[in-house]
Amino acid sequence: MAAGGSGEDAFQTFYTEVKQIEKRDSVLTSKQQIDRLLRPGASYFNLNPFEVLQIDPEATDEELKKRFRQLSILVHPDKNQDDVDRAQQAFEAVDKAYKMLLEPDQKKKALDVIHAGKEYVEHMMSQKKKQLKKDGKPIDVEEDDPEAFRQAVYKQTMKLFAELEIKRKEREAKDMHERKRQREEEIETQERAKREREWQKNFEETRDGRVDSWRNFQAKGKTKKEKKNRTFLKPPKVKMEQRE
Repeated sequence: MAAGGSGEDAFQTFYTEVKQIEKRDSVLTSKQQIDRLLRPGASYFNLNPFEVLQIDPEATDEELKKRFRQLSILVHPDKNQDDVDRAQQAFEAVDKAYKMLLEPDQKKKALDVIHAGKEYVEHMMSQKKKQLKKDGKPIDVEEDDPEAFRQAVYKQTMKLFAELEIKRKEREAKDMHERKRQREEEIETQERAKREREWQKNFEETRDGRVDSWRNFQAKGKTKKEKKNRTFLKPPKVKMEQRE
């Protein structure tokens, strides 16, 4: 899944902190959790509901519910009166992630992305090892280290979530444009129908006047024709007698 240079650089900026990611436990303070959920790049990081809740993708529903309760209490605005606005944003992110994982279809989609990220990294590792073997070099790769492997999967997973979100927004924009176009067509059709109705109404209302005008026109024409064709008796001309 190739990405443009600028896109890759943007992602790389987000992942510079990957090796510094907080341990996934509940020891973070309220402020630390709020900072984590609103850190630069959060719009990408928070696309992964498991990342938001700091919970393993294989966690049970009961573990998910328990984790949500713990985290929602930590970032709840009522518990963070000195930072209510940011706490509200963090709480909304936690609530959205939890609700997403409660929906079987949404949870499956998120798991599919995570599995796809893992499979991609495993595939790239396999390709690297094949190339090293072909070159006669040791087939050890960086991702053989469990932590490096986890970070690689994390990075690839975030890319996949981001790409899916971009495509979703593109589809949304396209659908919105199509709905706008259809609405404009509907308005034009309605206005055209309105103009036609008004024309028809005016036509009907002026029909009698047009008929009367036509009849008057015909009557005048007939009168002129009768006058033209009428013959008059003319007196005979008297011839003058010629005198001798």
